[in-house]
Amino acid sequence: MKYRSSIIVALILGVLAIGAFYPKVDIKEKEGLILYATMSYLDQVHFKTMRIDDTFSKNVFDNYISYIDPGKRYLTQKDLLEMEVYKTDLDDQATERTFEFFDLSMIVIEKAVRKAKGIFVNVIDDEFDFTKDEFIEMDIEKRTYAADDAELKDHWRKMIKYDILTRLNRKMEDQDEMKNGVSENDGEGSDMKKEEPKTYDQLLKESREKTKETFEEMFDRLEKLRRSDRFEAYLNAITHIYDPHSDYFNPKEKQDFDIRMGGKLEGIGARLSTDGDYTKVVSIVAGGPAWKGKDLEVNDLIVAVTQEGEETMDITGMRLDDVVQQIRGKKGTIVVLSVKKKDGSIVDITIERDVVQIEETFAKSLILNHKDVIENVGYIKLPKFYSSFEKEDGNSCSVDVANEIEKLKAQNVSGIILDLRNNGGGSLNDVVDMSGLFIESGPIVQVKSRLKEPRIYEDPDPSAKYDGPLIVMVNAFSASASEILAAALQDYDRAIIVGGNSTFGKGTVQRFFDLDRAIRGNDQLKPLGQVKMTMQKFFRIDGGSTQLKGVVPDIILPDNFQFIETGEKEYDDAMEWSEIEPVSFDQDVFVVNKKQSLVQKSNRRVLANKSFNLVSENAKRLKENRDMTQIPLNLNDFDAMYDKREEEADKYEDLLDVKIEGLVASNLNVDLKKIQIDDASIETNEDWLESIQSDIYIDETLKIMRDLVSQD
Repeated sequence: MKYRSSIIVALILGVLAIGAFYPKVDIKEKEGLILYATMSYLDQVHFKTMRIDDTFSKNVFDNYISYIDPGKRYLTQKDLLEMEVYKTDLDDQATERTFEFFDLSMIVIEKAVRKAKGIFVNVIDDEFDFTKDEFIEMDIEKRTYAADDAELKDHWRKMIKYDILTRLNRKMEDQDEMKNGVSENDGEGSDMKKEEPKTYDQLLKESREKTKETFEEMFDRLEKLRRSDRFEAYLNAITHIYDPHSDYFNPKEKQDFDIRMGGKLEGIGARLSTDGDYTKVVSIVAGGPAWKGKDLEVNDLIVAVTQEGEETMDITGMRLDDVVQQIRGKKGTIVVLSVKKKDGSIVDITIERDVVQIEETFAKSLILNHKDVIENVGYIKLPKFYSSFEKEDGNSCSVDVANEIEKLKAQNVSGIILDLRNNGGGSLNDVVDMSGLFIESGPIVQVKSRLKEPRIYEDPDPSAKYDGPLIVMVNAFSASASEILAAALQDYDRAIIVGGNSTFGKGTVQRFFDLDRAIRGNDQLKPLGQVKMTMQKFFRIDGGSTQLKGVVPDIILPDNFQFIETGEKEYDDAMEWSEIEPVSFDQDVFVVNKKQSLVQKSNRRVLANKSFNLVSENAKRLKENRDMTQIPLNLNDFDAMYDKREEEADKYEDLLDVKIEGLVASNLNVDLKKIQIDDASIETNEDWLESIQSDIYIDETLKIMRDLVSQD
């Protein structure tokens, strides 16, 4: 067993000292630099310390195998034995920047994928016996790697049979519905009455062809994987030993991350997907350059890209991420897209790139009125804690929420609901600023590094932007920054937190480190990418952590996940819960009193509410279905199982889509001009309003707001 006290490195102003390298570009040399810098940052700045020894090596090995074959579809136990000769050597190889194991794994997995494709080609056209009593295990954790090629072939036979069976079952259902002129899957009943019923053999043939197409596309994607893709998986197999949120990002992935966080990009404003060998336009961003030009349309196929003044590049068969890199570009530059239209014609479309705002990312508000319950309540939806890092003119969610509050205050709202459901977090500075909008001054969160005393993040603004009744909505997918805000306002008794059993439970802070800055010279090998490193944990001002435990709402409402374990605790390598000393805090803006009375009133309503009772029933059903991991491959048994599941599901199908009587959501007048910019924006807004008006959680939250306001 070999140990390392630390990698010998100098981390002065983010620069690692490293030996001289020759200017020759070499892929393994570049991988060595990336691995060296990543390991050095893990050693020096990650919150968690770890010995780089044989235990570390075994964990990296297991992680990496699960990444390259997550479904246990390709590797056999013989393949694993071939690679296991290096199982306790990965610590040494990581320290020495060598890749014997990784090189071997590339050979083994590529050979395994080719073998699996050969099995698929041979099996797909076999005659399947749908009367045979057999099962397929759907829980990957319960599966084992095939002992040999014969067992692997049998596993593929079952996978293909299951896929065909699923499609056949759906088509047979549609066939039955066609007889009555109604089908959920195939359009209007009046059209289907004109169709001749298809035989079982015809339906089976169609199902087989679709399965074949799906698996062929999957193998096509696998064959396009590069060494760099596998290498990134290897790096993350290492970083995830420390925690699940430390990741390596290649330059393209970092750019995408910044776009998601900032809600804006420089490009043409079109969302793309792969369609066979082509790149298809799936949507146009309203207000973007493509939308303004009107020439590029949804379902257009892009076949070539030309940069202004350069030669045309044929992108047929190119990976989507490479196509995106060709189409994106700086504001003011020109790109020409050669596009295949629906009629088969090829046209060239010239587009000047510009800044594209991704509107669904941003905070937005409404006025909610509920007849006979409460009137004029402000509602703010915040999808994420976005921030354009390193850009002075970047978007800031705290600034945007402050603006929404001002708009709502101008309407003299009786209270505000801040909806953080499904908000996975984001900017730490923005959540501190945003929490401060609701208190006069005081600590918001404590942040602790590995070897330092906790740093207390205080509200920088001594005034409160909003001092009235406040409710924060969360769910199991409210994470990180969402949990900081919810925890702070809960500790201050400033707001009522409403949601499911608990929030996600991510109580760690990440920061990006640019590997280019870590390595002197070697410019011919750059850019090296960046590593997102967990370097801190955050703690509530009462000293407790949200790590693993999350934030438990003051008022808990039933949801579909109440009996299923979700969140941070599902990760194998999640960091542990801990606590530190609390800090003093107090606020006089608005204090929630008699909280237990509010809880009791809500509980009584929920127990008497038919919809919430159905939610609880559905949650039990989902738990039972999840626990049933063996699926029958006998057609009659399969049909019976899915008929039973669909019959049960029908009971809950429209549960969250029924308009709630008396609940009305309205846009603010100041927002109407922006909303009415085009038909797509109008339709998106209408869908949003409809979803609000059928949301039983908002319905109950408004009733809690009434109780809170009445109590005050």
